[in-house]
Amino acid sequence: MGYVSAVPVPQPRAARAAVPTGGRRSLAAALLLGALGATVVLLSAGQIWAEGTAAVGGGSIPVEADGGTVTGVPTALAIVGLAALFAVFAVRRTGRTLVAALLALSGAGAALAAVLGASDAAALDAEAARISGDSAATVAGLTHTAWPYVTAAGAVLILLAGLLALRFGTTWPAMGGRYERSGAPRAARKATAGAAADPDRPEDLWKALDRGEDPTRGE
Repeated sequence: MGYVSAVPVPQPRAARAAVPTGGRRSLAAALLLGALGATVVLLSAGQIWAEGTAAVGGGSIPVEADGGTVTGVPTALAIVGLAALFAVFAVRRTGRTLVAALLALSGAGAALAAVLGASDAAALDAEAARISGDSAATVAGLTHTAWPYVTAAGAVLILLAGLLALRFGTTWPAMGGRYERSGAPRAARKATAGAAADPDRPEDLWKALDRGEDPTRGE
């Protein structure tokens, strides 16, 4: 004769609260903008920013300077911004706000340095003095390429990533959270999970099944 089990059938546990759609989109956008911006800045800083000629022995020779020679600020700030971009996920609350602000400031500073470097002639003058052996030598026919502005554009992407982190960072998940949805430390949850289920207690059977364990094991 059939019987009805007194053990309640376990139901799937409610899914954890998902990150809001706006938070997911802003997170993806910030990661993309920050990583792309830092890459553009680092690559552009290695390109030729300024060109000209220097008089040597009655003639002239071409001189040129790359972004790193003109100013090392954009490169340094891009590295800081890239580190801040990933550090955002390792901190919470006030720490996350501070790191997001650092990310935004890194982008703003790199953009400003790149724009100022677009009209700088000091690096080429120094190169001309080195080549000619005349400390008073200057560059003639000075021209600047578009690379400083490409660098500035990449820095603006870093700035936008920082602004997104400031605006939506509180809705983003954090790496390696120590607490689960219930608020209990993982170590305590593991200790609870390790306890054997009492077959005479329906609630213990339900919890064991919910953890994916076999409550009849060891019988």
